[in-house]
Amino acid sequence: MFKRVMVGVIGIPLLVLVLSFAPAWATMLLMMALCAVGAHELLHAVGAAGDKPLTALTVGMAGMLPVAVYAQGFYGIELLTAEGETLPGGELALPILALLFVLGLFLHAILRYGKEGAVPFAHLTAGIFGGIVFPLMLSCLLRLRMGDHGTVMVWLPLAISFGSDTFALFAGMACGKHKLAPHVSPKKTIEGGVGGLLGGVIGMILLHAIGTWALGESFLSWGQILALGLLGSVIDQIGDLSFSVIKREFGVKDYGKLLPGHGGVLDRFDSVTFVAPFAYLLAALLG
Repeated sequence: MFKRVMVGVIGIPLLVLVLSFAPAWATMLLMMALCAVGAHELLHAVGAAGDKPLTALTVGMAGMLPVAVYAQGFYGIELLTAEGETLPGGELALPILALLFVLGLFLHAILRYGKEGAVPFAHLTAGIFGGIVFPLMLSCLLRLRMGDHGTVMVWLPLAISFGSDTFALFAGMACGKHKLAPHVSPKKTIEGGVGGLLGGVIGMILLHAIGTWALGESFLSWGQILALGLLGSVIDQIGDLSFSVIKREFGVKDYGKLLPGHGGVLDRFDSVTFVAPFAYLLAALLG
């Protein structure tokens, strides 16, 4: 417990510094590190980390993807002719990068097929998820940071997730009786899930109060606060259980040991990974 608390005492101020006070490129660097480490944790969990080419491709892609998101969102990637005229299709940079990565993974699998060290399909799918899907989802934090009121909006997924997780934990401990998903996460209860819904809303209320003070104006309506808090909490809990399914499938207790008392990056940011794209898309629709 002491280690868990100390990680929070040190980590939260650092997170505030990077996300809200440092330039957006600092958030990009943080996303690069989290995505690369998370991708390696996933490969290790499914037993694919011993495949060095697959690991190098996946971790490299996961680390590069936030850079592409940053360049596309902040500078705007454009394809230019020799005369300096803009060509259509600059927004295709990310899909092209993803395509090259997938081709590289399958080429690696083709060259090894039928030989010692052949690549199981489960390892390929873990590579694609770790190299593309996971970093794209988590990099929505970076997209929020680069948008309007970015220094506050970037906290939307974190406020929802941390609020939901905290209240779900204490509600489950206090009155949890009915199992939510016993085969996936035996300790989670329906009562804890309901507490998580309340926690998601409370997290949003607190963020709105702090954000309104920092910005000098209200940036969300009460309807938006409720929608983000309630729906975000549901997605938060789905995200948590989703990463637990992988751990159960492969008999892993924690994804890593980077954060003492918390586990690895995927243990701490599992639900945030799911909530981040939801918050980004809803903010874009409502904006």
